[in-house]
Amino acid sequence: MAGTIHRAAPAARPRATEGAVFAEVRASRVRKVVSRPLLDQNEGMRIRRARLGLLFLVLVSAACGSRTGLFGPEDAAAPVPDGSVQDARNDAPTDSATDARPDGGSLDALPPIDSAQRPDVVNRTDCPDASGTLVYVVTSRNELYAFYPPDLGFRLIGTLACPAGDATPFSMAVDRRGVAYVLFTDGNLFQVSTQTAACVATPFRPGQSGFTTFGMGFAADSTVPGLERLFVADSSGGFGIPTGSRLGAIDTTGFALSLIGPFVPTLPRAELTGTADGRLFAYWPNGTAAVPRGSIAEVDPGTAAVRARTDVPVGTSNDAFAFAFYGGDFWMFNSPDGTTSDVSRYRLADGTTTTPLTFPETIVGAGVSTCAPSQ
Repeated sequence: MAGTIHRAAPAARPRATEGAVFAEVRASRVRKVVSRPLLDQNEGMRIRRARLGLLFLVLVSAACGSRTGLFGPEDAAAPVPDGSVQDARNDAPTDSATDARPDGGSLDALPPIDSAQRPDVVNRTDCPDASGTLVYVVTSRNELYAFYPPDLGFRLIGTLACPAGDATPFSMAVDRRGVAYVLFTDGNLFQVSTQTAACVATPFRPGQSGFTTFGMGFAADSTVPGLERLFVADSSGGFGIPTGSRLGAIDTTGFALSLIGPFVPTLPRAELTGTADGRLFAYWPNGTAAVPRGSIAEVDPGTAAVRARTDVPVGTSNDAFAFAFYGGDFWMFNSPDGTTSDVSRYRLADGTTTTPLTFPETIVGAGVSTCAPSQ
C-alpha cells in the first residue's frame, strides 16, 4: 500500500435501512421551491479487450470482500508504471459511434434531460450494504460527513489527516466498495475510508494529460456488471464560462489518466456524478446573487458529447460547489459566501427544485456509490 495511513477517530455507521435520523448537525432550514418544468483497428481491439478483461478481474475480486470502508490489501494503491499516461482515443468506440459525435453546437440548442422514470433493474449483488448507501461530502476544512437525503441528516465521520501540506480538498468521488477518492488543490489524489476518514496517498501523478484539478464521479459500465469508471472533468473551463474543458477517466488500479476528449459543446468547470445504469451527468453554476442559476447536463461517457441539458435556479458563477445523484434526484451543494453551503435538490420526475437547508460549512466535494438507489 502506497503512503502512510492516517487514521481519524472512528464513528458509528448510520443504520439507514431502519430510517434512523443521524443529524448531528442540523442547519437552519431555508425553503425555496421552483417548478420548471469520445493505430490499427485490430491491434486497438486486442488492447481494449485485454484492458477490460484485466480491469474486470480486479474489480470482481475486490467486490468479493465485505464493504467496511477500511483499507485492506485489495485497497492498496498500485504504483504507476513509466509511460502510463494514456489517451483514451486508443480505446475509443467504433467508427460508427465516433461519427455520431456532434460537431460543436450550442448548449442552448440541447434538449432537456429525459425525465422519464427508468425501471431500477441494476444488479447490485456485488454491493455490500447497498440498501444503506449514503452520500458523502468533504468540506474546505478537511471534514468528512455522511449525508442521508431522505431525512436531510448529516453525520460527521472525522477529519482527514492526508499528508497534503497546505493544500485543501477540491473534489471527491466514492466507489462501489465505499472508498472515497479525494482530490486536493495541488492535484494530489488520496483514498479515504468512508467509515473512519483514514487517508492513504495514491501514486496518481498530477498533470497527466494536462489535468491538475478536476471534478470527479464514478459511473457504472452498463455492459459489464460490477464494472465502473472514475470520470474526471478538468477545471480549465473556468467558473461559469465554457472555454474548452475536457473529459477523462482514471484507472484506479494503476492510476493513469486517459483523455476521452473535449466536451462538445464545450462546458465550464463542472462537477460529475454517475448512476448504476451507466449514465454520467455534469453540473455547473453560472448565475448571480440576484439571479441564481446553474445547469445539469447528460454526457456520453465514451465520447464526451453533451446529450442534453436542463437549467436549475441554483448557484452563482463564483460558488464552491459539489454534486451527487441519489434516489432519482440530483443534489447540489453550493457555497456562495465561503462559510455555508446551500443544499438543493432537483427532482427529475417533476422538474422541481428545492433548497431545504443551509449547511454551516463550505462543501467542496460530494460522492456517492453507483450502488445507491436510482429512484
